[in-house]
Amino acid sequence: MNQPFPRRLLVANRGEIARRVIRTARRLGVETVAVHHSVDAGLPYVTEAGEAREITGEPPVAAYLDIGQIIAVAKETSADAVHPGYGFLAENAGFARAVEAAGLTWVGPSPEAITAMGDKVEARNRVAAAGVPVSGGAGSVPADADEAVRQAEQLGYPVMVKASGGGGGIGMTIARDAESVRKEFERTQAIAARSFGSDRVFLERFVESARHIEVQVLGLADGTVLTLGERDCSVQRRNQKLVEEAPAPGLDPAVRQRLLDAAAGAARAVGYRNAGTVEFLVDARTQEFVFLEMNTRIQVEHPVTELVHGVDLVEQQLSIAVTGSVTRGFAPRQHGHALEFRLCAEDPVRFFPSPGPIERWEEPHGDGIRVDAGYRAGLAVTPHFDSLMAKICVHGVDREAAIERAREALDAFSVGPLRTNLPFLRGLLDRTEFTGGGYDTGIVAAVTSRAAASTRR
Repeated sequence: MNQPFPRRLLVANRGEIARRVIRTARRLGVETVAVHHSVDAGLPYVTEAGEAREITGEPPVAAYLDIGQIIAVAKETSADAVHPGYGFLAENAGFARAVEAAGLTWVGPSPEAITAMGDKVEARNRVAAAGVPVSGGAGSVPADADEAVRQAEQLGYPVMVKASGGGGGIGMTIARDAESVRKEFERTQAIAARSFGSDRVFLERFVESARHIEVQVLGLADGTVLTLGERDCSVQRRNQKLVEEAPAPGLDPAVRQRLLDAAAGAARAVGYRNAGTVEFLVDARTQEFVFLEMNTRIQVEHPVTELVHGVDLVEQQLSIAVTGSVTRGFAPRQHGHALEFRLCAEDPVRFFPSPGPIERWEEPHGDGIRVDAGYRAGLAVTPHFDSLMAKICVHGVDREAAIERAREALDAFSVGPLRTNLPFLRGLLDRTEFTGGGYDTGIVAAVTSRAAASTRR
């Protein structure tokens, strides 16, 4: 039997996810190598890695996207595997191929699976052929704005205009008439070309009252696909997640099982191997659902699944990458409820980035509380990267207990003087829209607009 884990792992990422991967690797006795731009030299993941190498690039984000430079560091440090985390090169099929061509183990799915799911139009067509429900749409990319209008009229307004290669909420907008379709089609094309290197844009029917629910999967080398429950990710600003929880509140058990089955079917459709997430939009009124996309890497919100199932997903990623299967005795069992809150350096009302120095950083501690942090006191959040600073995660015997524990954890977290979204996160726990569990993706807009109206009165 093969060695169950890599011997020496290079983590091709930064911040909290790099630190989180390093933490598991160290527990398993796997040596670690971190890469960092000079602006990140003081971050905890750099000092906690067994070895750290500086990589260069301007702007700094370019360093973490430099495939040749990262592969060179892996070879120089005698790494035998590469974990990409999320973001940056995590869903770059070219990077996966380069890692494998260098004789290293890629901790992720095959380049072919990444490619198949990376283009949203092709992904939707692929899973539809496997019997997974998809939203109403032409299934093709409009050649121009006129064709986009024709497709929109066939679908019925409103429609969602989306970048085929998009992610992270980028290149998504709603159009409610022909004029806005033309405008948003051209605007989204420009955003897509700039952000993803392709101006392919497609349309699909927009669900007015939708929940964003995703399923965690583990694909094994023998074709088996394991599902580890679902997460509700509907608390979003600008189509980017702020709060996640598992299991999804108020979801009919029969619908839940159909979601799990559909996620497994989507993964099997591309011969998926390693950890991934299949995302769905669920109509909050009818509970009918459609495939949204598949993220071919570990998700930001994976801790809630770990807390509810008592597993370490990074450990399983490493095991699958080396042996093709999960660790011996892997037997997840769902228990309790978990919540994750993304602490970001941003204005808590308009959610604009607010980088700056961190003079105060005090984390909460206690049973059922987990903090995955990328920063500490004495550092600064720079404007070069995403504003995520930490993930505050809690677990309780049920949703009510988890919410109460979340109140304690958020109250105990102290960070400054830079502005963060902590006041918004704490205030959300006092809103019946959230505590009632019946919310959808419009909750942030509803909460902020009512708060603004209350302030004006």
